[in-house]
Amino acid sequence: MNRVGRVLISVSDKTGLVPFARGLAQMGAEIVSTGGTSRLLREQGIRVREIADFTGFPEILDGRVKTLHPKVHGAILADRSNRRHLQQAKELKIGLIDLVVVNLYPFESVVSRKITPLNKLIEEIDIGGVTLLRASAKNYRSVGIVSSPCQYEAVLKELQNNRGVLSDATCARLAVKAFEQTAAYDAVIGQALAQKLLKEPRRTPRRLTLSAVKKQTLRYGENPHQAGVWYETPALFGNSRGLASARQLNGKELSFNNLLDLDAAVDMASAFSKPTAVVIKHNNPCGLASAVNLKIAYQKAFAGDPLSAFGGIVGLNRRVDRAAARAIFDSGFLECVIAPGYDPAALKILSEKKNLRIMELPSIGSSRNKSRIQIKQIQGGFLVQDADALHKRPAQWKCVTPKKPTFAQKRDLIFAWTVTPFVRSNSIVIVKDEQVVGVGAGMTSRVDSVEFAAKKAGKRTKGAVLASDGFFPKPDGPMAAVKAGIRAIIQPGGSIQDEEVIRVARKAGIAMILTGERHFKH
Repeated sequence: MNRVGRVLISVSDKTGLVPFARGLAQMGAEIVSTGGTSRLLREQGIRVREIADFTGFPEILDGRVKTLHPKVHGAILADRSNRRHLQQAKELKIGLIDLVVVNLYPFESVVSRKITPLNKLIEEIDIGGVTLLRASAKNYRSVGIVSSPCQYEAVLKELQNNRGVLSDATCARLAVKAFEQTAAYDAVIGQALAQKLLKEPRRTPRRLTLSAVKKQTLRYGENPHQAGVWYETPALFGNSRGLASARQLNGKELSFNNLLDLDAAVDMASAFSKPTAVVIKHNNPCGLASAVNLKIAYQKAFAGDPLSAFGGIVGLNRRVDRAAARAIFDSGFLECVIAPGYDPAALKILSEKKNLRIMELPSIGSSRNKSRIQIKQIQGGFLVQDADALHKRPAQWKCVTPKKPTFAQKRDLIFAWTVTPFVRSNSIVIVKDEQVVGVGAGMTSRVDSVEFAAKKAGKRTKGAVLASDGFFPKPDGPMAAVKAGIRAIIQPGGSIQDEEVIRVARKAGIAMILTGERHFKH
């Protein structure tokens, strides 16, 4: 590109603008600006030329039309290597613009609020800004396009060090960034208006446009030979930013698998109202418990399967105090701990493990984000579904055996049923005293899952309860549970062999509850 002689500045976010504009002015660049931007710069003693003076036409329609003018876009789109373009610009008295500084109305932040009137939303749709971005980026060989305050420092430094000229490589990077922004901006607007105007469902729109920003390059993916990247999606319509808003207080860089397990830990810990701890291994809980305080909850969760807990991820739904931190510290090697917060003494204890990743996420323990969607990739496309919202409705459950669950058993059945949606199908969860003592996950046979969960629980199956995420297709699953000492079972029901399955429970004198709702997790 040529030396920057004229700059057009029109920004909504004015962060860092004054020192950037002052630096451009000190290099001798003429600054053309609009509305509030020009007022701010003039108040700071920076010489500015109004856009109306540049075009010979006033801003109109309450500022809806400011930069949409042939003199502006001719000045930007003229190809400096094309003599005809330059000659025509001269004939029409169009002064060329070499650098455009623009960012867009904050549509995304406005639409993320739970209640925004449609007329307010419409006014946050930027027209001129998007057009400036696209025009400048299209003509990137001749014009530099600065689309974010985070670019100011590097751009100004390069101009100062290179006699007012940006390199071709820099102009190309800036152009790509601008097109990425316009694509993401329009995607958010399309999604919002489809809901507001067409009443399309939030979670299953006709057209799904994925827009995400690269947050972090990871060391690798699930395995060292796989590349891994963490992308952050917009927090639209009141949705939580999830792990993207977590703060790392200690430890090594997060890995791809850490993030998967941390997400599972947050989801599980948030599903319980009592002080609760969960230990995650390979996206499944190997331990989970609730108790009167966090220390006891963690000790019970870890005791659920101490062997599998080695190298696990710990999720907690309460602020960590000194006693809970000491219990976590004393339990050996763990990869990560995530909680809503940490007392200073607790953080000091945990930080003694220099490699332990300590994460703080204040939203843990608040209501789970049921409005989010889940996306799974298949060859040639995506499968999209609502997140599995657990409906704990004990009043609608049906006890199909003469034996009714005791108060303690009913409490544990509810607890076990709450855990099952988080466990890979075929999911079997054994619980005793609000403590997961055995888990069967990801097996192709439900009876195998029962037998494996019982093996993990050992003697603790005696008097425990069992939950199954899907119905028992045959009596062999309940028979294995009875043999292991299970005294109450909760399951969806719905098998063609339900009568045979229920008969096993009746004959054994144990309670069986049917929920009428399954919770597969593939």
